[in-house]
Amino acid sequence: MPGELLGAHYGECFGCGGEQPHGLHLEARAGDGVSITAEFTVQPAHQGAPGLAHGGVLASALDETLGSLNWLLRTIAVTGRLETDFVRPVPVGTVLYLEAEVKAVAGRKIYSSATGRIGGPEGPVAVRADALFIEVKVDHFIDNGRPEEIRAAMDDPDQVRRARAFEVNP
Repeated sequence: MPGELLGAHYGECFGCGGEQPHGLHLEARAGDGVSITAEFTVQPAHQGAPGLAHGGVLASALDETLGSLNWLLRTIAVTGRLETDFVRPVPVGTVLYLEAEVKAVAGRKIYSSATGRIGGPEGPVAVRADALFIEVKVDHFIDNGRPEEIRAAMDDPDQVRRARAFEVNP
């Protein structure tokens, strides 16, 4: 439903995980259609130049926001391409308000775009991105992730519940 908090897909995720001490702790909410809004506050640990957000952190926030769209599609997908435009600096302490939407789906390819604004939905644009995500099966993570993290995630009842949300016929 629009406005519903999507929650973290994995507690240790740098983008959305609450267990990641220097992570973004990004919170995404369902929007209208296949869109979401998200926010995060730039912390001192996120700076590059003195007092300003690191560009890689901003790109991570865009990637996390765009990736969260896949939850709405009930699809497991990974970033294939992320093209980012940095429009203006983002100071430490700033709330970055992000909006993202799916533009098209073609087979396993998901095309989406996002905009990050300083302070809120009417604030000045700071960053923009276009992305291509590729649908994968859960084996992608099992085959490529570190075994100890894979086992821990599979033993986590919340993680199992989240994975079942992607099953078409549970």
